[in-house]
Amino acid sequence: MITNIRRMAAEALEEWEDGYMYAETLVDNSARAYEISREDRNLLNALIIGVVRNQRLLDHWIGQLRDGEIDIQVRCHLRVGLFQLLIMGLPDHAAVNETVNSARKGIRGLINALLRRTIRERDEMLAAVETLAPAIRYSHPDWLVDRWNAQHGEENTLKLLQWNQEPSLTTFRLNSLKPESADIVGPTERVKELEGHDGFFVSNGLPPKDWIDDGLIYIQDPATTRSVTLLDPKADELVLDACAAPGGKATQIAALMENRGTLLCTDSNAKRLPRLHRNLTRLGIDIAETEEFDWTQPAPAKWHNHFDAILLDVPCSNTGVLRKRVDARWRMTPESITEVSALQKLILSNAIACLKPGGRIVYSTCSIDKEENSELIAAFVAEHPNIKLEKEEVIHPAIDNIDGAYAALLVNTAS
Repeated sequence: MITNIRRMAAEALEEWEDGYMYAETLVDNSARAYEISREDRNLLNALIIGVVRNQRLLDHWIGQLRDGEIDIQVRCHLRVGLFQLLIMGLPDHAAVNETVNSARKGIRGLINALLRRTIRERDEMLAAVETLAPAIRYSHPDWLVDRWNAQHGEENTLKLLQWNQEPSLTTFRLNSLKPESADIVGPTERVKELEGHDGFFVSNGLPPKDWIDDGLIYIQDPATTRSVTLLDPKADELVLDACAAPGGKATQIAALMENRGTLLCTDSNAKRLPRLHRNLTRLGIDIAETEEFDWTQPAPAKWHNHFDAILLDVPCSNTGVLRKRVDARWRMTPESITEVSALQKLILSNAIACLKPGGRIVYSTCSIDKEENSELIAAFVAEHPNIKLEKEEVIHPAIDNIDGAYAALLVNTAS
C-alpha cells in the first residue's frame, strides 16, 4: 500500500502525461484508492494541481539542473520536489527526504543530488525567474501567449497569465427560490460576500454541506450569470437550456422564471442527466424537464419554432477558465480551437431553428478567444438575414477579476 503522498503525486502525474485523465480526476482516484486523510488529500491535490499549473517553469529549472534527456518517471519526481522547494516553500528536509524516498531505488541518487543542488542555488534560481519570457515564467504554451497578445494586448495578457497561476476561489450563489437562504447563509470567518456580485459569496474551502444538500446555495462563478441575465427568461415562458448539465445555468433560469412556465434541459450525454435532475430537484425547481439530445444533429420537428428563449452554452476551448481547468492549456492547440469553432457553429445552426418568430437565443462560452466568440457570431449573423445581434458581452479575467466568458444575444426577426 502506497503511503508516501509524494509517490502518489508523481505516479499520478506520470499517468497524466498519457493525456487521458484530468488532474482533478487523478486526485480523486488516488484519494479513494488509498483512503488517505483529509490533510493528506489536501497535500496531494496541491502537488498534482500545482505541478500541472507550473509545469513549464518546473521543466525550465530541471533543464538548468541537468543536461540531456530525462525519462518521464524521473521528471515527475523532480517536478514534485522542485515545486515543494521553489514554489510551495515547504521545509527542505521534508521536501527532499520524502521526495527521494518516494522514488524507486535506481533513481533516488540522481533525484537527491539535484534537489540538494536546488537548495544551494535556490536564491539565484528564483531571482532569475523575473528575467524569463512570460510564457515560461507563467507556464503557458508560446502559441497561446502569442495569440492572446494579438487579441487582447500585452498588458491584459500578462495580467491573464498571472491570474491563471493563482489557485481558484470557491464561490457560490444563494438560491432565490428558497428565500430562507439569505437568513441562513451569512458572512462568517469562513464565508464572505463577494464584492460587486450580489447574492454571491466566497468560501474558504467548501461551504457547509447542509447548505448544499438543502439547496440553499449553488457552487458557481459569477461569470455564469451574464448569459442568463442577457437571456432574461420570464415567468410562464417556454425556455430551452440546450447544453444544460450539470445545471448551474438552468437553476438560474428557473429562478428568474419564478419557477413558473416550462424549462426543457437537454444534454448530449445521458450519463450526465441524473446529476442534472438531482441539482434541479435539490434547488426546489419543478418546472424543468430533462431529455438527452445531441445538438450536432438537426432538432426534431416538434421543437421547430417552439421556444420563446434558448440558452446555448456550447462546448469550448475553456480559455476563460484556465485558472480552474489546469489541464486545458497543455491539451489545446490552434487546430483544436478551429475544430471546436466549427462544432459551435453547427450547434448554433441547429438550435436557431427552434426559436419562435421574435424569440431570442443567447450563445455563450467560457472562452475568451475571438474565433469562438465575436468572429463566429459576426459570420453567423451575416449568413442568416433573419437573425439580429442585439448585444454581446465579453468577460475578461484580467479586467473583471472573475472567470472569463462570452455571451451574445440573438433575436429571430422573422414574422
